[in-house]
Amino acid sequence: MQVPAPLAKVSVVLSFDFDGTLHDPSAVPTVPAEFFGTVRRLRETHGAVWGLNTGRSMPYALEGLVDARCPVLPDYLVARERELYFPNKFGRWVPDEKWNKRCAKDIHTLFKKHRKVLAKIREEVLHHTGAEWLEMEGEPAGLIARREEDMEWIMPRVIELAGDIPDLGWQRNSIYLRFGHKNYQKGSSLAEVASRYGVPVERRFAIGDSHNDFEMLDPANTGMIACPANSVEELRGHVRALGGYVCKAGHGEGAVEALGHFFGE
Repeated sequence: MQVPAPLAKVSVVLSFDFDGTLHDPSAVPTVPAEFFGTVRRLRETHGAVWGLNTGRSMPYALEGLVDARCPVLPDYLVARERELYFPNKFGRWVPDEKWNKRCAKDIHTLFKKHRKVLAKIREEVLHHTGAEWLEMEGEPAGLIARREEDMEWIMPRVIELAGDIPDLGWQRNSIYLRFGHKNYQKGSSLAEVASRYGVPVERRFAIGDSHNDFEMLDPANTGMIACPANSVEELRGHVRALGGYVCKAGHGEGAVEALGHFFGE
């Protein structure tokens, strides 16, 4: 993968969820080549930078880029919905130490203060649904439900138990749920990236397909919002209600369609 050439002026920031949005595991290649051609043209014609905004860990995100046959590195990468990385001139990914450390510190402090509530959530969820609880480096609290239907029981119970913790946030994607700090998610991460480039809200584009994309597709963070045809119904309704673009095509083809809608590509 080539390192993107620096732009004299960045005028647009493009943010793409990966799994379910760009990436279709049943397709070959998993991301259509047309997508990469489109973002390359937008770079030239609109001064656009683009990046992944994903729930994947950094190593897993890079694996996805290789699998997708990505010809050029993105300009930035948001991993675990909150960690920021930028490529240097040698193509090595450099973490944004200030943002990432502040994020990790705030999450650690929050979880330490409210460990009893998290323990209660863990106890009830595992007892009633048999979900798997996750605690590991970089993932201090999360779970994997056995079925989508189980999540319909889990989410209302989590909301009820966490009602007295205003700073506790969570990100759901299908049967996966990640707990964190409400100030660090895909939307705030995109806003932080855009602020580095000095790009206002109305010049930011984002597309996603699942529950963990709601904050990224919020007018407070993004001026141009879209979702592919394969998105969950709740997100399609959210995008429609805000006057965003609901694609006719799914996955990467939908992303190309959405870019064409907003930028005439």
